[in-house]
Amino acid sequence: MAIVSRTEDLEIFLTVIDSGSFSGAARILDMQVAKVSRSVNRLEQELECTLLNRTTRSLELTEEGRVFSAQIRLGLDQLATAEEGIRAMRREPVGRLRVDAVTPFILHQLVPLVGGFRDRYPGIELELVANENIIDLIERRTDLAIRIGALQDSNLHARYLGRSPLHIVASPAYLERHGKPQRPEDLQQHRIIGFSDAPHLNRWPLKEPVTVSPSLSTSSGETIRQLCLADQGLALLSEFMTRQDLAEGRLRVVLDEQVVSPNAREPVHAVYYRNTALSSRITAFLDYIEPLLRLK
Repeated sequence: MAIVSRTEDLEIFLTVIDSGSFSGAARILDMQVAKVSRSVNRLEQELECTLLNRTTRSLELTEEGRVFSAQIRLGLDQLATAEEGIRAMRREPVGRLRVDAVTPFILHQLVPLVGGFRDRYPGIELELVANENIIDLIERRTDLAIRIGALQDSNLHARYLGRSPLHIVASPAYLERHGKPQRPEDLQQHRIIGFSDAPHLNRWPLKEPVTVSPSLSTSSGETIRQLCLADQGLALLSEFMTRQDLAEGRLRVVLDEQVVSPNAREPVHAVYYRNTALSSRITAFLDYIEPLLRLK
């Protein structure tokens, strides 16, 4: 029996399901909503059945759609595995690799490694995407994400890359002007720079945990680092983004003996979906960066 469904239509159909709407799929795939709709309609006509029940507010898979989507997802994964296997045999990983991480990790850990990686794997089109919050890899069509901190149970596969200790830091000029805290209680007398969109990061893992009340806050860890360098206060930051500042004296550590280590905010993992074959691109990227990352 001839296969009448086109691979592009199948991928569009799955994107509609994963995003929850035709407009969401159109944004992810960077195409017109009308094209997405035509693609799904074409599938339904070819299969002579309804795959999606549409209302003005939602989409719902029919039983046929549920069975069909599960099978084609498996089939497309197997096709991708076969293609990656051929490329692996040629020892030439090629294609797009989209990597997501928080801005500081990209700037301080990945950017210095990009040149060497591209020289080693010229066929890989690397795309680095900065997000300060955890994203859905399928919805954002992302192959790999670097996550910092304890992982939640999920259907993601994780590869441990190391850990990055936390330090309370401030600039020498700030400490000269305001004094160096000698004990955790002294933090109440200091300017604290914290996170506006992630209040759990304002609970510092000290021997006696402290929830700080920032007098200055932002959603970006890199912005917090820059504010520390600009003499604006104390902050709790990961070593992966402050190592060079500490080594060159731009920032100084205080109350280091009070910070509990290891703690749940230190682990660094690479994550990707379990139900997809680990492509040669992901393997190449992780094998290259892991020994070069400045982690413990």
